[in-house]
Amino acid sequence: MKKKLFLCLHGHFYQPPRENPWTNEIEPQPSAAPFHDWNERILQECYKPNGEAVIVDIHDNVIKRINNYEYFNFNFGPTLLHWIKNKHPGTYSKITEADKISANKNNGHGNAIAMIYNHVIMPLANKRDKITQIRWGLEDFRIHFGRESEGIWLPETACNIETLETLIEEKIRYIILDPSQADSVRKPGSDKWEDVTSGNIDTGIPYRYFSLHDKKKYIDIIFYDGPLSKNIAFDDHIFSAEKLMKRLNEVKVSAERSENLVGVAVDGETFGHHKKYTERTLSYLFSELIPFSEFEIINFGNYLSSHKPDHEVRIRKGINGEGTSWSCPHGVGRWKENCGCGRTDEYPSQEWRTPLRDSLNNLRDELALIFENTGSHFLNDVWEARNGYIRLIASSSDEMYEKNKTEFFEKYSVKKLTDPEKEMCIKLLEMQKYSMFMFTSCGWFFSDISGIETLQILEYTARAMEIAFELTGINTEPDFINSIAAAKSNSEDYSNGRDLYLKKVKKKRSGNDF
Repeated sequence: MKKKLFLCLHGHFYQPPRENPWTNEIEPQPSAAPFHDWNERILQECYKPNGEAVIVDIHDNVIKRINNYEYFNFNFGPTLLHWIKNKHPGTYSKITEADKISANKNNGHGNAIAMIYNHVIMPLANKRDKITQIRWGLEDFRIHFGRESEGIWLPETACNIETLETLIEEKIRYIILDPSQADSVRKPGSDKWEDVTSGNIDTGIPYRYFSLHDKKKYIDIIFYDGPLSKNIAFDDHIFSAEKLMKRLNEVKVSAERSENLVGVAVDGETFGHHKKYTERTLSYLFSELIPFSEFEIINFGNYLSSHKPDHEVRIRKGINGEGTSWSCPHGVGRWKENCGCGRTDEYPSQEWRTPLRDSLNNLRDELALIFENTGSHFLNDVWEARNGYIRLIASSSDEMYEKNKTEFFEKYSVKKLTDPEKEMCIKLLEMQKYSMFMFTSCGWFFSDISGIETLQILEYTARAMEIAFELTGINTEPDFINSIAAAKSNSEDYSNGRDLYLKKVKKKRSGNDF
């Protein structure tokens, strides 16, 4: 049977960084019971089972185990994958080994791709942070998978023009977006653009976006099948392999083309965590049903190598050019304002989002000045040094850390530094790490400022300010606390962000007041 339909299912596997910034350990999270924390719970429900998904007979006896990562196009959040490597090396090995096996099946193109480092909403990041987030994501990927990443996952698929231009500058080959993010397309040789803002873009082919600054440079964009992806993520299709196969067969494809792409993108946690035991659905689909269908499983890298885009695309600019995302119909409002997303009867207002983001933006800029003014005495280019700091963060052993540390200072220091000077530089770089961690998107995604995700980013904020004070005597905390007082909580336990910070975050600093 000639294969005419290429199926690529992308799983975005991610959890936010959860470590206490003073101990670097994840504390118990009662809401994840009976597990110690949410990483542990989701690993047992999703990440581990997908590496050994079972196929059972009618008596529930295991007759086969399938590593689903050999079939997914996938990305893992860098901080999550480091945690898995350290705490669950068996699962880690299944993930990295699956990438090698998939490369052999896909003409050298592995299933795994990189991800923006700590899940910041890229359109809302400044240019400097965009660059670091991309470079950290790419370098972290090299460390885990031993090769270059062809694509990169954008958190919440949030994207705008500046983000695309930065990705092109950093030589990213492709990204994956929601069809609603496309603005217009044009065919080869045509000067006429076709409006696709109603989500009517043809997702059966890839597209090319050309840089506004240099028409010779570009990035390819895969727009996944929106209705099919939503069926898998939110409906009951994923509970039955046969039902999912039937839904795949119903996908409308162009009769004019001999080959069509059916691309899917969903949260990887769908398979086993959000929907229990559905990793088994995929294992049966991949190994038992797809081989006898019209579909051929492929990853996006392999597909693009043999299907060069010949259609050009422009993406939607969004409100004030801030871009769009898959998970907020208001562009990127969910991460900066009370757009209506996340509203519940218990937590009806998210007005807290704007003062929180504004406060963090102002603090970020203050910390950047501290970093530049202090770091420039020791580092030849403080921002290039920050980009290179990922090698130290990702060091897998004390021995590797010392080796990377030596190479780091040989490359970035303005002179031969003393050990105390080196430690000062590392603390400055840690301050910058936390100044990016405090923008992890989960801090705004949910309903109230008092949620564990927002508390987590406030802890990173506190640690960044603490380091700044320790090194320079500059106390940024009073202004920050006063600023977030404008962030009103829905909870009766906290009147506002200032109250929350003083009651829940400041006491955690092990008594180190500043």
